[in-house]
Amino acid sequence: MLRGLFVTGTGTGVGKTVVSASLFHRYRRELRLRYWKPIQTGIESDDDTAEVGRLGECGETELRLAGVRLENPVSPHLAARRAGVDIDIEALTEDLTGESEESRWIVEGAGGVLVPVSETDLMVDLMILLAIPVIVAARSTLGTINHTLLTLEALRARGLRPAGVILVGPPDADNREAIERHGHVGVLGEMPLFDPLTPRTLKAWASTHLDPDGYLKSVIR
Repeated sequence: MLRGLFVTGTGTGVGKTVVSASLFHRYRRELRLRYWKPIQTGIESDDDTAEVGRLGECGETELRLAGVRLENPVSPHLAARRAGVDIDIEALTEDLTGESEESRWIVEGAGGVLVPVSETDLMVDLMILLAIPVIVAARSTLGTINHTLLTLEALRARGLRPAGVILVGPPDADNREAIERHGHVGVLGEMPLFDPLTPRTLKAWASTHLDPDGYLKSVIR
C-alpha cells in the first residue's frame, strides 16, 4: 500500500512544485520522503522533478525519475496525442510495486484534478489508483474560493480524502476563512510568492509556517 500525499492544484501554475519541495523541508527529519511526478508535459522547458530536487535540496534517492515525459506544455492527453502515445495510468502505478514500504511519497499531479490524461482517464483516476490523501495547492487571490471548493468537491465525490489546502500568494484572511468553513478543510499554510525563490528562503518558511501543528505527519503515516 502506497503511503504519502498527492499534491494537486486548482489549475496549472498555482505552485504545486514549490509546495512539493516545501514538504521535504518540513518533514524530511521525521519521515523517509520520496518525490514522484508521474506525468510531465512541456519537458523541453520545464522539469518539475529537477526543480523539486533543487528547491527541496533532495538527494538522488529522494527523487523517482520514472514516468511519462512529453513535449508541449499542454494537457497530458493532448501532449500524448501529439506524440502518438497513450498514457496508461495502471501501468504507471504497477511500477511502484517494488518500492520500499518505508517510503512516504510526495506525488505531484499535472494540472488540476479533472485534467484529461488520456482519451478515457482523468488525473483524478490516477489519484484513485494511488489512494493516498490529497493536498490542494491554490492561489490566495480573487477566484480561489470557487476554484478550491470545486476541487474539494470533486475529490470527495470520488472517495478521496483532502488532507488540507496550501494557499499561495499574498495572505487573504477572508478567502482563507471561507475555504476552511465551506470546504470543511484546514489551510495548512499561506505560502508567499518568494522573491527570490531559493532553497534557503523556502526552507525558512516551511520550517516555521507550513503545517505548524504537525497534522500531516499523522496523515502521511
